[in-house]
Amino acid sequence: MDRKQEHLKLLGHEATIASTYTPDVLETFENQHQDNDYWVRFNCPEFTALCPVTGQPDFAEIRISYIPDRRMVESKSLKLYLFSFRNHGSFHEDCVNVIMKDLVRLMDPKYIEVLGLFVPRGGISIYPYANYGRKGTKYEQLAQERLFHHE
Repeated sequence: MDRKQEHLKLLGHEATIASTYTPDVLETFENQHQDNDYWVRFNCPEFTALCPVTGQPDFAEIRISYIPDRRMVESKSLKLYLFSFRNHGSFHEDCVNVIMKDLVRLMDPKYIEVLGLFVPRGGISIYPYANYGRKGTKYEQLAQERLFHHE
């Protein structure tokens, strides 16, 4: 393992899936290309959370896109974090906003957006979208533009 990644506890090791929401599992590493802007995209097609009212499972595809600054989320820790929602009671909109806010706190990205494509239950689909652009920068403007033009 690269010496710069020695602090990562999960990568290359067996990991346990948490039984409830666990943001502490998230880990970061240094962005090796801080000199230019670029997109990083993750897709989790098997996201599950529990309805906080009925306790029934809600299934979704979670899409995360961000423009990193100094820190980037390590993908195995992200996977385990997203799995930690499986026994967590949370509305669709809450899941998307919590994921975004946890990743903003973790990485302090220039820009991030999270989309939840939830499977229909009761004959209706819900597709919550949340985004964030660093205040006082062009990324704040990007966030406004993408939010107001989001389909």
